[in-house]
Parts: sequence; C-alpha cells; structure tokens
Amino acid sequence: MGSLSGKNAVVTGSTSGIGLAYARAFAAAGANVVINGFGSPEDIEKERAKIESDFKVKAIYSPADMTKPAEIAGMIALGEKTFGSVDILVNNAGIQFVSPIEEFPIEKWDQIIAINLSSAFHAIRAAVPGMKKKGWGRIINTASAHSLVASPFKSAYVSAKHGIAGLTKTVALEVATHKITCNCISPGYVWTPLVEKQIPDTMKARGLTREQVINDVLLDAQPTKEFVTSEQVAALALFLCSDDAAQITGTNLSIDGGWTAE
Repeated sequence: MGSLSGKNAVVTGSTSGIGLAYARAFAAAGANVVINGFGSPEDIEKERAKIESDFKVKAIYSPADMTKPAEIAGMIALGEKTFGSVDILVNNAGIQFVSPIEEFPIEKWDQIIAINLSSAFHAIRAAVPGMKKKGWGRIINTASAHSLVASPFKSAYVSAKHGIAGLTKTVALEVATHKITCNCISPGYVWTPLVEKQIPDTMKARGLTREQVINDVLLDAQPTKEFVTSEQVAALALFLCSDDAAQITGTNLSIDGGWTAE
C-alpha cells in the first residue's frame, strides 16, 4: 500500500463508524489526522488520544459544524496550520432520515443536503488550493449504494448521495493535471451507528419487526447477505491514497456485497 508518513488527513464525521475507521487506517499508515464529528467530549477525546497512542502520530479534533461553511473552511485551515498541509480529505459526515416524501420534514431535507452534500463542496473548495500548491492530493467522498440506486422513504439521502457522485466527477476533471485525485466510495449497508439508528424509523414506516428490517430490508439488498465492515471501507480508502491508485480518479467504487450488480 505504501506509507502515508509525512501526510496529513482531514476526515469529517470521524468520531465513530466508517469515519473513525478511515482516521485509524490513515494513522496506522503514518498520517497525522484531524477528526471531526458529534459525540460527548469525553468519548471524542478518548478516540483522539487512542489514535495518538496506538499509532504514534498527531491527532487533533475539529468541532466544525458541517452545516456551517465558515466552520468547514476553518477546519481545513486548522489542519493546514497545525500540520503544514492537508494532503488527504475524506468527506464522510452524513445523517439519515426515513419518511414518506409527503410527510418528509422540510428542515430534515435541508439538514441532510447540507451535511451529506454541501459540506463536501465547502471542504473541497477550501482544501484544493493547498493541494495544488503542494502538487499532490487525495480527495475521497463517502457516497453510498444510494448514489447509484434508490430506496423508498429516503428522498433527501438518495438525492444527496447522487449529488456526491456528480461532485466527485466534476472535481476530478478540474484537478486532473495537479496530481490530485477525487473518488467516491459507495458502501452498501455497513454496520454502524447510523444504520442501527434508522432501524426503528424503518420499522415504523414499513410496519416490520427489527429482525425483518435487518434481514428483509437491509440485507435483502446485498446478495452476500453480510454487512460491509468499516475496516473494509477504510482499506479501500487507504489504497486510493497510494501511488498505485494515482490514475484512479473520478470513479465511484462500490463496496456493497453485490447490491448494485442487480
């Protein structure tokens, strides 16, 4: 895979789940990391300190709110000021809400579009100048199988993830001659707090039990009948940061147990 020693990464939504797996994988490869996301101060500090102690790199926390463009730009500036550069940007922050469209709260639509799509635009916009100056960069956006296909009751999420796929392609074309790549990873169902939290809403929306939601809704989409793991997604991101992946750009890489093959 090659080492990321001397590189610095910013990972949004990285206090748990896939984002934390990204941050730990980069740190294990030698990169300093900026983590960001929700959680209790005690839990966040525990994860931040654990990254430093486990991998002997520097890890800092940015409390930037992904609905506020100025705070997102400040997060990138913090990484650049602390480490000297932001070489790797992973836009991973995301929330979910499940509802029939005629009942979908307008504020939830706005919030999901802001956090799942617009925040990636703001972070990329802030990070690209530094990457161009250095002549190297890796931008990875966490999309979803829902960037390629849809499911009912997830209008905002599916719209945002389709948007992420388009943003990824556009940015890749713009930075193609600067040794900067931009790709998105589209996981299927990964067992994370985000997935676990949407189970009760899906139970209510579809009139199903918890077990039925897991087996007949979530894993029904994945021919392997297994959840993707956060570590598998992080391993793909690590490969995309390697020199071997220098000519992979503008792509949407599925890791979904065969979901989108059907």
